[in-house]
Parts: sequence; C-alpha cells; structure tokens
Amino acid sequence: MKAIVIGAGIAGLAAACRLAQKGYRVTVFESNEYPGGKLTAISSKGFRFDAGPSLFTLPHLLDDVFHATKENPRDFYDYETLDVACHYFYEDGTTLKSFCDQNKFASEVSEKLNIDGGVVVDFLQRSEVMYNQAGQIFLNNSLHKATTWLKKDVLSALLRIYKYDLFKSMDAANQIHLKHPKLVQLFDRYATYNGSNPYKAPGILNSIAHLEHNLGTYFPKGGMHTITLSLYELAQKKGVEFVFGKKVSRIRSNKNKVTGVDTEDGFTQADLVVSNMDVYPTYKYLLPQIKTPERIEKQERSSSGLVFYWGVKGAFSNLGLHNIFFSENYKEEFHHLFDKQRIYQDPTVYVNITSKLNNSDAPEGHENWFVMVNAPSNTGQDWQTIIAQTREAVIKKLSRLLNKNLSEIIVTEELLNPMKIEERTSSFKGSLYGTSSNSKFAAFLRHANFSSKIKGLYFCGGSVHPGGGIPLCLLSAKIVSELVPEIS
Repeated sequence: MKAIVIGAGIAGLAAACRLAQKGYRVTVFESNEYPGGKLTAISSKGFRFDAGPSLFTLPHLLDDVFHATKENPRDFYDYETLDVACHYFYEDGTTLKSFCDQNKFASEVSEKLNIDGGVVVDFLQRSEVMYNQAGQIFLNNSLHKATTWLKKDVLSALLRIYKYDLFKSMDAANQIHLKHPKLVQLFDRYATYNGSNPYKAPGILNSIAHLEHNLGTYFPKGGMHTITLSLYELAQKKGVEFVFGKKVSRIRSNKNKVTGVDTEDGFTQADLVVSNMDVYPTYKYLLPQIKTPERIEKQERSSSGLVFYWGVKGAFSNLGLHNIFFSENYKEEFHHLFDKQRIYQDPTVYVNITSKLNNSDAPEGHENWFVMVNAPSNTGQDWQTIIAQTREAVIKKLSRLLNKNLSEIIVTEELLNPMKIEERTSSFKGSLYGTSSNSKFAAFLRHANFSSKIKGLYFCGGSVHPGGGIPLCLLSAKIVSELVPEIS
C-alpha cells in the first residue's frame, strides 16, 4: 500500500518514518528544494544559523521515532544537557540565570530578587503536577475519537482539570502563585511557546515551564538543524522517496475515499495521504471538494516572528545559548501583537547564540546571533516600515543593556519575516503555530489528525492537534501513525 506525505517538515518526516516502518511505500512531496520546513539552516560569510526553532526539549520524543523504526538514535544524532535554560535581562539592570536545577534557580531568585526562592520550587512542582495529571494525557491522544474519552486516565484528568487554572489566564494565575513582577513576567513568556497571549491564554499552559525547567533543556550537537538531517537520513534508510521542488496542487478522492494527489507532473495514486501542510491552505487549495471547516476560518492565528540573523564581531561572556531581554511593559507588548497587529516600540528580544556551544558556527572572535522578536501574523501590514523601526529599537535596546554599540559590530545580516515564513512554509498568514491558544477551549478546537469526510486522509504538524513546536509536531506524527491501519 502506498502513502503520500505532503510536506517535509518535522512532523512530515517523522510520519514518513513511522509509516514506512508499518510497511507502507512512502513518498514525500516537498515544494521546497530541502527538508525541514521551518527547521532549516542558513549560512552567510562564514556564519551558520539555525533558521527556525532554537529550543530543544523532550528529546525522548525524537528518540522515540528512531526506536519505533528499530534504530538507535545515537547513530543519527546526539545532544548535550544544559545547566542554564536561559539568561534573563530586565530594563532596570537585573539579570537572572534560570538554572535547570530547581534549588540553584531558587538560590538565584533569592539572591537577585531578594525574595524567598522557594516560591519558584513550589511553582515548578505545581507545573509538574499539571503536566503529568492533565497536560500530557491530552497531548498524547487524539481528542477527536470517542474511544479517547472513555479511557480511565482521560476521564480522571477531566475531573481534575478545573484545579489547574483553566479558568484563569496565565498571567492571573502567575500573579497569585509567584507575586513578584519579574517572576510573573518570566513565566508569562511561556505563552509564546505556542504563539499566544499570557493575558488571555489559560493558566493550565503554565505546565509548559515543567518541560524546560524540570525535564531539562538540551542542545543537539551540531545545532538544531541536526534534528532535520537525522530524520531525513532515517527516512531515506527506511526507503522513503522524496520529491523536492514539486508542489501538490490537489488531494484527490472518490466516493469519500482518498485516491492520491495532483502535481505538475500529473496524478500520483495513494492509499492514504498525510498533509503536513498548514491545515488552512490544505483545505483552501488542496481540497476544493470540501468546505473549509468554519472553526478553522474563525480561530485567531498565533503570533509570528521577525528574525535578524546577525554575525557579530566580539564575544559576550555575559550571554549564553538562550537569552531574553524583556520589555518594560509586557502587557502593552501583547496588546500591540494581538489587538493592534503591530510590534511594540519596546519589544522583548530573544537572542540565541549557538556558537557558544558549537564553535564552528562563527569565525574566530565572532558570534552568530539569532535575534527574534514576536510579531503579529501577516494581515497586510506595512512590513517595510515595521521591520526598519523594530531593527532600530532592537539595536538600541541591546546596545543599552549590553553597554556596547551593536550597530558597529554587526558584520553580516539576514532576515526572516512573517511574509517570508508564509511564502516558504505555507503557514497561513505567517503564523508560527497555526492558531493561538488564547481561549480555554483552544486545545479542543484544533483540527483533528484525521478527516471525518475523506477516508484515508490525515493531518500532522503544528496547525493541528496537539499544536506547534518540535515536541508537539512529533506527537502529531505519532498520533497519525497510531490512527493508520497496519498492513496485514
């Protein structure tokens, strides 16, 4: 039996590997000339940059793809554990290192903020309970199958879920549990891990902090692009065929059963099709025979990103792999992002520097800076003006907080914006995570991993259940493989 996967993003690659292991002859159609979707790399004047996702958590989910195909993941990639998850910088000069060890982090908070660091330990323990008793149960199962809701652990999680701040916003919950404004802001930022607004997203999303702080933060040796390369290598080893530079123009069906896909080369037959493409353009462009589900059209899009890839002369000992420079008015920043569809004049800035751990990513005496600010989805804004204003604001902010004129030491620059994200990855409006989670029901409103209208049609990736980001994309591929019938 033949399976076609549309899109060679992380979820598409993982789904292809899992389907091949189940005995399907798998072909992946990718409109770009390379695999990885958002998780690619770029080079410029001796600098290497991971182009997309820069944080690696839950490595066992990636390892699971290799284990499922009877392979040793360490034969394909390896990673190291970080001692510090992130370096934080505030406008008043306060700095914090968020150590992955709870007690070290508590000591840091106690010393720098002059409060009882135990509040952090209590918060992270609560985050762990939330994740174990509710979060991971919903992430690991299809929420659109009746059999899921009959499982004992799912029913038990439903009965407990009200305890975990589902009916409070993340910020409101953090005000209660953390109190100190700098800690509240630090943990509010985890809403951005799925492109959401902490002043609207439900408090149960505070379980995200557990992944980074309790389960650990990691770095793939060679950089994040290694994840793509390892899955691509695994897929090839399992006999998956890749067709690059070929855009699928339609998913064909007959009598409510998928039959294959059309490309510029004509029709290709398949017994099942998995779309790793954003679910909105999948319906709009590839499934004209089906009306786009109303909830997909109406749901609020997640945030996007504006990224400057800067080759920087010099070394900054006070920076680590992950660095956050906070806005002084976080609430106003998110008001601009989601209500005004603009980038705030004082944006929070994230700086990722892989040359801190991978020396070959920058020439000697230099560093490679991946500099990102949260951006609204693309609704036709004047991006040329927004980009110019934001670049000036970011350079001014970093120069002030680092006491160094950044404009004088940038030796190369590349750019990624919401328009380019949409163009390169078919992400509707350039949204990084499909729809936002700015509703307590958002998790239940994401599109299913299968079609209820066409038998043999499945969906994976960040725009469908369980959501965006590398771990959840890998889970979506696993859910699809569990839904697909075994070949007898």
